[in-house]
Amino acid sequence: MMPILSIIWMALTPEENAWPHLMATTLPRYTINTLVICISVGVLSAAIGMGSAWMLTMYRFWGSRWMQWLLLTPLAIPAYVGAYAMVDFLEYAGPVQTGLRNLFGWESSRDYWFPEIRSRWAAIVVLTAALNPYVFLLARTALREQSGDAYEVARALGAGPFARFWRVGLPLARPAIAAGVAIVMMETLSDFGVVDFFAVQTLTTGIFSIWLESHNAGGAAQIALVILGFVFLLAALEKVGRSRSRFYRTSRQSRPVAPRRLTGFSAFMCLALCAVPFVVGFVMPVGVLLYHAINKPEFWFSNGLMSALLHTLTVGGAAALITVIGALFLVYGVRMTGRQLPRKLMPLTTIGYAAPGAVLGVGILIPMAAADNFAADTVLAVSGWDPGLVMTGTAFAVIYAYCVRFFAIAQGAADAAFGRVSPSLPMAARSLGRNARGALTEVYVPLIRGSVGTALLLVFVDSVKELPATLLLRPFNYGTLATRVYEQASLEQLEQAAPPAIMVITVGLIAVAMLARAGK
Repeated sequence: MMPILSIIWMALTPEENAWPHLMATTLPRYTINTLVICISVGVLSAAIGMGSAWMLTMYRFWGSRWMQWLLLTPLAIPAYVGAYAMVDFLEYAGPVQTGLRNLFGWESSRDYWFPEIRSRWAAIVVLTAALNPYVFLLARTALREQSGDAYEVARALGAGPFARFWRVGLPLARPAIAAGVAIVMMETLSDFGVVDFFAVQTLTTGIFSIWLESHNAGGAAQIALVILGFVFLLAALEKVGRSRSRFYRTSRQSRPVAPRRLTGFSAFMCLALCAVPFVVGFVMPVGVLLYHAINKPEFWFSNGLMSALLHTLTVGGAAALITVIGALFLVYGVRMTGRQLPRKLMPLTTIGYAAPGAVLGVGILIPMAAADNFAADTVLAVSGWDPGLVMTGTAFAVIYAYCVRFFAIAQGAADAAFGRVSPSLPMAARSLGRNARGALTEVYVPLIRGSVGTALLLVFVDSVKELPATLLLRPFNYGTLATRVYEQASLEQLEQAAPPAIMVITVGLIAVAMLARAGK
């Protein structure tokens, strides 16, 4: 809770009140751009995710089994990496426009029209391509869990394919779609790399501008408070929307959905429609990066790449271990108490997941820097020895931000895993003389090690991809793979950004493979 409370305190008691100036100048533009991008990405992700999930659940066609997991691969691509690849592929000197000029004999941009790449619409396309798998994953799970009886009844009553989708499948999957769209919009709201690269001014870029350029921490906190308000509004709307609807199975032994076999043109169209988000979200960025990485192999040995990899493994691994161990003890402790108050307070520990990385950066760095300087001055005054900045001068702040940001993932996995263990097993261990610690280490941990491993991997992968918090909180000359990709791409040096970007994607692909395996 400390970063959130710090944001509220700094926003309400700023040294220099920038609120009137923000309201009169930049805040309306930041807010409009943020709303347009969030709503557009949410709507497009819902359409693509639900449409793909419906086709792959209700029909069988050539390639459909591969598409079940290929559509998850864009989750391995950080959105900012997709933005760099898209610009390199579609810009004036890129292969698309160069090929058009060679094909039609055009000599300059005055001879033809091509949409502006560094624009708001391009940011919407990139974010949709990177985030729509969230909706696809949840919608596919919801459709698989539905009974096939409802669709057979609808077909018997004369409903065609579109009517069955619109009047049966879509209403029943609406809670899952709403949850997926809420995640997509929160991730869009927290994005910095894409909108910064496309020069679109949003609330997140406003935090960096006000703080790093105007040196106004209070103004940055005020913009961060606006972002928090949008995040909590999204969460509240999603919860209220789902609470008004109830969805039940009509029989105890319902039959699963029986997919229909498609052939000919229908099968080709389904395959083509499902392949579009895969090609745009995965094939295109990976192809561009591999092209540069192969053509310029010397950049694999460039100065600083190995240190960035080591820093990434260090902070990501430390955050994953601390977060998962903390989640295990928290969930186990709450279950051991058997009381309602700890159970009701436990969700407060997951509030950091709703806060964007830039917001956490503001909420962590200011109070932590003050505490760090106070501690260093106190030690110097008492002992005459200057310890330096222990927290903000090291990777401690970055690891702390990762733990706050991704604790919800670890806690959710631990809580679900503990819930799957029969209460009789730890009771038997206690009756045989094991204490609470013995029951945890000898009963629970061996039974839930798969879930613990998945939680470790997911927290590590999200830490590797996190950009805004890392940019704000890292010490000087302390780069990670994500910050190295951002720095090189910002300098238009995609050849040097390709090796670290491929490393980040490889880590993400491991997590996607585990998700695909778990979803079988």
